[in-house]
Amino acid sequence: MTGGFRTIRDGVTALAILAFLWLIAAKLNDRAEIVQAGSFHAADGDSLALGGERMRLYGIDAPELSQTCERAGTTWQCGVDAKRALQGLVAAKDTQCSGTERDRFQRLLVVCRAGSVDLNGAMVRKGLAVSYGAYHSEEAQARAEKIGLWAGTFEMPRSVRDHAREASGSRDTRLFGW
Repeated sequence: MTGGFRTIRDGVTALAILAFLWLIAAKLNDRAEIVQAGSFHAADGDSLALGGERMRLYGIDAPELSQTCERAGTTWQCGVDAKRALQGLVAAKDTQCSGTERDRFQRLLVVCRAGSVDLNGAMVRKGLAVSYGAYHSEEAQARAEKIGLWAGTFEMPRSVRDHAREASGSRDTRLFGW
């Protein structure tokens, strides 16, 4: 009987140690959330600056600033319109952007809010950005309503960046800031 008790005790002890180690690892991975508020400047439809901090809106991809799109047989400056829309959204006095991670260009990956409104999602709902790992329902809504980019034809922003990189003969994406 003693052998069975030791086996149970050893199993419980091992499980307790594993749980303790998991808690330590989870705490070490906890990154402090960085919250920014103030007068944001939209660099394009999915990038912001505030002072010296560069930020990239998490989960979305907006047209490149120089990108054009087509709707109703007419070319329009969708990249410029996306930048204007983002600038209008972050102009709200109560806008805050927060994040814990940085991308490979050391931009803080953020979700921005004005009150209870998720501005990243708002850009996708307006059809001025596509979902990039998040905001799938907002993109589906914009597609169904045929608004913004979905009112005509456009090239995905990632493809525009890839073509620009190929045209320059560069394999280094850092030259383009992407």
